[in-house]
Amino acid sequence: MNEQPLERMGDFFNRRFDGYEEHQKKYVDGGEELYDVTAALLPKTPGAEILDLGCGTGLELDAYFPLNPTAAVTGIDLAEVLTDELLRKHAGRDVQVILGSYFDEEFGIGLYDAAVSVMSLHHFTKERKIPLYRKLKAALRPGGIFVLTDYLAPDDGYEARCFEELARRKARDGIADDEFYHFDTPLTVAHETEALRAGGFSEIEIHANWGNTYVLAAK
Repeated sequence: MNEQPLERMGDFFNRRFDGYEEHQKKYVDGGEELYDVTAALLPKTPGAEILDLGCGTGLELDAYFPLNPTAAVTGIDLAEVLTDELLRKHAGRDVQVILGSYFDEEFGIGLYDAAVSVMSLHHFTKERKIPLYRKLKAALRPGGIFVLTDYLAPDDGYEARCFEELARRKARDGIADDEFYHFDTPLTVAHETEALRAGGFSEIEIHANWGNTYVLAAK
């Protein structure tokens, strides 16, 4: 089998800008619906402040801004080519982009009415997500919501096999554990929920799912 080497996360998406949005809509479970469902869960209050983790080209914002055109959005992503497209599409909106890792960036305390992440967090372990979720929870105002729309594993065995395969490929390529390379390692719904609860979210609901794509709302 001719396996391609793992690619750094930002590089992987920058190289696939052409066709990126088409792929997300056509080849991801629920791709034609998930952005509208996600956007509908975000606040409609004028001037609502939103944090978008792994914002990419802003497909979720394409659905959200018609519902709340005065929202202020801060997006964080590693892929500059994708975020440039987000800023081009939403020129004139209150949008700022931070080019970097949401694990490294400071979110502040009580600054946002809501947070959202779409098809980004399925690359990380439960242990890596818990401190991120704690930081995210602290960044939300009282009553704030985190909408997580992502690819989740159907069962424990599938989840384990994904992480085992990633470990094998990283060892093959001589990659250090703390480097971000693109490979899907989804958690199960149960393990994702455990990570969110450990991060301080006490109310977690499944709002929709299509195959292995789930929309979770956490408060």
